[in-house]
Amino acid sequence: MGVSTLAFVGCTGGAGTTRLTVETAATLARSGRSVAVVDAAFGTQGLATYVGGRIDADVTAVAVGDASVDDALVEWDIDADGRVALCPAHAPFERLARAKSAESAQTLERAIEELAGRFDHVLLDVPPIASNQAVAAATTAQRRVLVVPASQRGSDLLPRQQGRLRDIGAPATAVVATRVDGDAEPIEDAAHTVGHIGADAPRPVATDPDTEIAPAVAAMTEDLLDVDLGLTFEDDGLFSR
Repeated sequence: MGVSTLAFVGCTGGAGTTRLTVETAATLARSGRSVAVVDAAFGTQGLATYVGGRIDADVTAVAVGDASVDDALVEWDIDADGRVALCPAHAPFERLARAKSAESAQTLERAIEELAGRFDHVLLDVPPIASNQAVAAATTAQRRVLVVPASQRGSDLLPRQQGRLRDIGAPATAVVATRVDGDAEPIEDAAHTVGHIGADAPRPVATDPDTEIAPAVAAMTEDLLDVDLGLTFEDDGLFSR
């Protein structure tokens, strides 16, 4: 089944880390796999925007011991043969503060390990390394990918996050450049590039094989997770690494 846990670590805010994480989950589900997506970016809580309706228990409640991980999982209804379950962050400030403690980070690690035993893959949406929960998510994952926007700011901040991952003993497996378009700043270290996904694009877009994003995310996913998805794209026929 390849790598079971992968952390997407943003180099900066606005890198598109959450979007890339969920598009990867959708790509895996398109190949019939089960995927859990865990939000370790407690501050921005971007994964919650993919959940329709009320969120009663969330990942911070799991981290502080107020809820089980099953309580916090929300099924994502997408057009795919597999399953995607989201574990978003959506909490008042008081619980956010408690969830950032070292003890809560250890609880988060155990929750991730529990999910890894029940899903084919667990994907972690991780902010720049500067908090206990970000360190916990990054070090628990088997592999880490740094997500950097194709801009001068992204290029400038990349070495800092590469260094922080090395400092915690969890170096990056690869770098992925996002928001790539004709005017984008090239990211020399990038193993993969993913085009710009507009705010009005469908959620997810990767389940549509006719888009430019779908094959790019599939190629990245196969490489980072050591899997053969066997997905079909109209332009290239049977997709392979």
